[in-house]
Amino acid sequence: MDMERNFKIFMYPYTDKDVVDDKQWRLIGKYGSEGYFFENLRQGHFLTQDPDKRLIFSSFPFLVISCVERTLGADHFFVTCHDVGVTVTERMPHLMKNMIRVVCSPSYYFQNVPRKYITLPQIIQPFALPAGGNNLKNRTVLAFWAGRCSSDIRDELIQSWQNDTELDIQNKRVDIRNTKGRIVYQEKFLRSRFCICPGAPHVHGARIAEAIHYGCVPVILSDYSVLPLNDILDWRKFSVVIKEKDVHQLKNILKNITDEKYRSLQNHAIKIQKHFQWNSPSVKLDTFRMMMYELWLRRHVVKYEQVDRGTHSTSSSRKMNRFTL
Repeated sequence: MDMERNFKIFMYPYTDKDVVDDKQWRLIGKYGSEGYFFENLRQGHFLTQDPDKRLIFSSFPFLVISCVERTLGADHFFVTCHDVGVTVTERMPHLMKNMIRVVCSPSYYFQNVPRKYITLPQIIQPFALPAGGNNLKNRTVLAFWAGRCSSDIRDELIQSWQNDTELDIQNKRVDIRNTKGRIVYQEKFLRSRFCICPGAPHVHGARIAEAIHYGCVPVILSDYSVLPLNDILDWRKFSVVIKEKDVHQLKNILKNITDEKYRSLQNHAIKIQKHFQWNSPSVKLDTFRMMMYELWLRRHVVKYEQVDRGTHSTSSSRKMNRFTL
């Protein structure tokens, strides 16, 4: 409630010419979360036109920001779902050091600091099918994953389990629709108890959000991930987290989860479906409001101080910027 009343953000003016690539502004596809974020920000009550009344600034990764000299970006954040945006901003060391990053790239490969950086859920909307429930009798597959081998852990997952009869592990992308028009990929989420979400160097992908939407308990198979809404949600209540070295024990781990424990995990996953849903305009407790709350929690994480070094010379009389995390 405090955040809803008092959190104010100033967003730098921009024109279409300032944006290098407009893909991130679309509300569809795997980078649509970025578009939804700014759509909701522009529509909602968090924006202020007075930069002196803001608690934090919103910056665009593809703009040359010249207004951050006073704080070197400590009271700024930027949002990017495409890994190109992360790569571009890495060329500005003082911004990377001081700014809050809201990114779909959750891996420590990008040197994320969990207390300072935020993982933006990658959500492909609209969802092809309605949200799943706790209809266990229809979930006849122990666990499901299909996709491309873009990381070592995915390679190991496929080599270990692609021929197993109880696990549906496929080294390919499943066609969204078959010849009869059925939505095959999403139906597999609805027929599975667990949905494997293996790590990759750059992005989680949309599997976590899809698993939660379809009522399939996500299995986080990664050593380096900063999970979405990690400061708000207790992932142990609705997911299974497995270390990469234990991929060969995947089946045993999942089969040893009792029905009672599974029902608890799934019921909690269903309860948080609303947190992994974009709306336009935003509604309370949806993904955008959760992102706002993550930013609200971090507004005082980076403290900015100005220390006067004296007046011995022109250079020494300048104030030194110091940041503490």
